[in-house]
Amino acid sequence: MGNIMGQQSSGFAPVLDTTEIRFPADHNAHDDYRLEWWYLTANLRTASGEPIGVQWTQFRIAMSPPQQQSSDSGESSAWATNQLYMAHSALTSKQSHLASERWSRQHNQLAGTTAKPFSVVLDNWQWRASGEDLFPATLSVTDPQYRYELKLTTQAPYQLQGNNGYSIKDPTGEVASHYYSQPFIDVSGWIERQGEQVAVTGQAWLDREWSSQFLKDNQQGWDWFALRLDDGSALMVFQLRGQPNFYSARRMFADGTGHAIANEDIQLSPIGWHKINNQDYPVKWQVSIASEQIALEVSPLNANALQPLSVNYWEGPVNATGSHTAQGYMELTGY
Repeated sequence: MGNIMGQQSSGFAPVLDTTEIRFPADHNAHDDYRLEWWYLTANLRTASGEPIGVQWTQFRIAMSPPQQQSSDSGESSAWATNQLYMAHSALTSKQSHLASERWSRQHNQLAGTTAKPFSVVLDNWQWRASGEDLFPATLSVTDPQYRYELKLTTQAPYQLQGNNGYSIKDPTGEVASHYYSQPFIDVSGWIERQGEQVAVTGQAWLDREWSSQFLKDNQQGWDWFALRLDDGSALMVFQLRGQPNFYSARRMFADGTGHAIANEDIQLSPIGWHKINNQDYPVKWQVSIASEQIALEVSPLNANALQPLSVNYWEGPVNATGSHTAQGYMELTGY
């Protein structure tokens, strides 16, 4: 995945700061870009009050540029595709972290998206909306280890990250993505573990991102936080580790307002590490943003939330205390 995300983007659509994100069209796949994802994280509780984290991610990866695919495929066929779909899901509690993965080529009976109504599916892992918009929708995942079905609704406008959805990924601005979020999603539904089904409710966060080049050769990975604060706002903040590190953050509100935060105001410092499979992961962090009067200590619900999949990364629910209390998700890659 590092090679896919870091290769040159020749032949693929460029990410331009003049491109306007349009809804509902941009909920759908962008096959002329190299990589994109639909990414949901949810902080839920059972009726007894047990905290549960749910993650679902659908990736689309173009294995060759559109022009090359057209010349290589010969006769038109539904099986002649250069689009690869990969899905990750996880269910996390204090005691356990269950994760799974699916792969498929794009095909209307296997994996892909539809626009009317919107859907993105890979086998029986399915996001299905009632119309062209992403919401309201049902997300259902069936795996040998667990199952869940979640009803997703929101009344909040989408939030465009970076500069009107143009999100740069390095200090020079040479690498960027198109990126928008929905941090204010209401969730109800059920999860099933070890044959026991329980009702859950809570809040979720969706990220949508697509690009043709995502990392530079000198960037090792990223640390990403999606936090809903007790004042009703949401905070997205990440750093890409390199020489130097690159930071980005946005404070967001349910009425659709929000603002980007200057790089120099962002401080991310690991304050606690946890060893998994002989590798140390920074699972506790100090997140400080002076201009927002935010100073948080972020801790995991389960420090063992490593995704032991084709692409290893840490992803799990977190809580925060300090200037605010908060819940959300943290992702750590490249360790």
